[in-house]
Amino acid sequence: MLNLGDLANPKKFIDPVHIDRADSEFLIQALCMMMLIRETEQCIAELVKSGIANCPCHLAVGQEAISVGVARHLNKQDRVFGNHRSHAQYLALGGDLEELLAEILGKVTGCSKGMGGSMHLYAGEQGFHGSVPIVAGTIPLAVGAALAAKFDQQGSVGVAFFGDGACEEGVLHESLNISSIMKLPMIFVVENNLYSSHLDIQQRQPFDSTSRFAEAHGIPYEVVEGNDVGVVEKAAAKLIQRARDNKGPGFLEAVTFRWLGHVGSNEDIDVGVRRSLEEIKAWKKRDPVQRLFLALEKNEIMSQKEFQQHLQDIKKRVSQAKENALQAPWPKLENLESYVYASTGSE
Repeated sequence: MLNLGDLANPKKFIDPVHIDRADSEFLIQALCMMMLIRETEQCIAELVKSGIANCPCHLAVGQEAISVGVARHLNKQDRVFGNHRSHAQYLALGGDLEELLAEILGKVTGCSKGMGGSMHLYAGEQGFHGSVPIVAGTIPLAVGAALAAKFDQQGSVGVAFFGDGACEEGVLHESLNISSIMKLPMIFVVENNLYSSHLDIQQRQPFDSTSRFAEAHGIPYEVVEGNDVGVVEKAAAKLIQRARDNKGPGFLEAVTFRWLGHVGSNEDIDVGVRRSLEEIKAWKKRDPVQRLFLALEKNEIMSQKEFQQHLQDIKKRVSQAKENALQAPWPKLENLESYVYASTGSE
């Protein structure tokens, strides 16, 4: 596949998503998780805007459906890796909300002891083995984890989440190559938000679909509307099960759009030469949260009153987690080197 066509057109896919009533329980859970991610990201945006959070924060408002859809088919034995924009993956896999906010605030109760910030998240017990700020930096780590999974023969998989900008890094292509040759249980998930950090994909590449790179390495791929959690979930299920069955890697390209700039809380900064506020407004009609709720409401699975109750409960949960994180202690200076150097066991 070379070009995305309607998938990259903000005037398409704006109606309520199509749902299967048999998936009602998952869809309700998915909606609540997407709402939690959205509220958390908006909370972080306010912390950044007010100057309380001092680390760089890359937010994924508008992209929530991808992490939630893929996470349905992952378990704690899988080895999942994120990137610089990974709050959503951390939460979707079961990472602790308060530890996330504490980490962003630099508090010792954070998931990385307050020493890493927004781009160094870790929830190993939930299968999330870390995120780093280096573009494409965790892709080869996930491939190594997939190699370990192949030797373990326990049916687990390696997973790397990354953006379309990472597809311009050589390490991705090396990772695709070795995964294909060795038939590793590896899943590549590209959140194609069309802009990388600052520039429209059509001005960086000859085609706007990244799945052509998987095709070049003989890797099966799915290209989906990334703001429809049901579509993402079904495509992920197929690729993940194939990997668990020792049939080799898979590549999932989920087309989406982040509402905010590359870093920080503003819409109109760091957003490339073609992206405008009018374009953002158009893309917001493809809101994965609102479109899923409207579908649930249309099918009489969730009422507006129930939606508002879920939203208020989530807002309270995020607010309490924020207050707890604000009150948490800072790391002690004397522990600085202990996080960097291994103890020799001698004075």
